[in-house]
Amino acid sequence: MSQYRARPPAVPTVLVDDDVVRITRWDFEPGADTGHHVHGLGYVVVPMTDCQFLLEEPNGERRVDIAKGAAYRREAGVEHNVVNAGSEPMSFIEVEYKQS
Repeated sequence: MSQYRARPPAVPTVLVDDDVVRITRWDFEPGADTGHHVHGLGYVVVPMTDCQFLLEEPNGERRVDIAKGAAYRREAGVEHNVVNAGSEPMSFIEVEYKQS
């Protein structure tokens, strides 16, 4: 794999990581991405800003706009790259739950 990236990386800041949850704040400049990944845990996302997501998924890509504070939940196994498709910085809190 190349050491070079076409996009700037999103910046993760782990806020809590214990036996129950891992809480990460993700900050994206315009055009930044998380890199391709598979979620090993179920998770909840709470946008701290209005977010304009470009989701690059195995079956293609799609755009999703989510308003600040509009939380959503996904199961473990989600595979994607998350890109800030907007012209402004965006951030969200991701809460991964380690116990069901």
